[in-house]
Amino acid sequence: MDFTEGTFEEKNNRAKKMMLWFGIVSLIMSFAGWTSAFVVSSTREDWLRDFQLPNAFIISTVMVVLSSVTFVLAQKALKSNNRQMTTTWLLATLVLGIAFITNQFVGFQQIIDMGYNFTGPTSNVTMSYIYLIAMVHIVHVLAGLVCILVVIYNHFKQKYSATDMLGVDLAATFWHFIDILWVYLFLFLYFVG
Repeated sequence: MDFTEGTFEEKNNRAKKMMLWFGIVSLIMSFAGWTSAFVVSSTREDWLRDFQLPNAFIISTVMVVLSSVTFVLAQKALKSNNRQMTTTWLLATLVLGIAFITNQFVGFQQIIDMGYNFTGPTSNVTMSYIYLIAMVHIVHVLAGLVCILVVIYNHFKQKYSATDMLGVDLAATFWHFIDILWVYLFLFLYFVG
């Protein structure tokens, strides 16, 4: 494929998609580094063994998976020119994203209630990794929520149509990525942790 072919708009759209994928690849490398460090550190003598993630993390995982489903439904509704259902599904995605973050903080509180903090005398290396990985992911979920808010705003301004969905598609790609990333992180922390 010749990337110099096409109209200015087509080349601009390809460039935006490529930049998103460069960002996603860099995030994959970052989280791969943190999970690798987690595995290497698990050989330490002070590593916490047999720790179970709180149930709030299971609930948040369900929320994030459902949010991907609602985003797909929003895209399908937009392709069908059903503006009302697009709005409904976009708002549902936003609410589920907020519910995900809320449940993450409930999970952190449950960890604190077990007696483990991020730092200080009641912390340990295991918990510090769990806090770090989950908090960095939450920052990216917040970025995804900002993208969804921009999509909702542009949707209300009628910027998107069945033939012009670039902003929606870019936001959806990023959102699905952070959703898949959390499922991976949850399974990693649940089974490896």
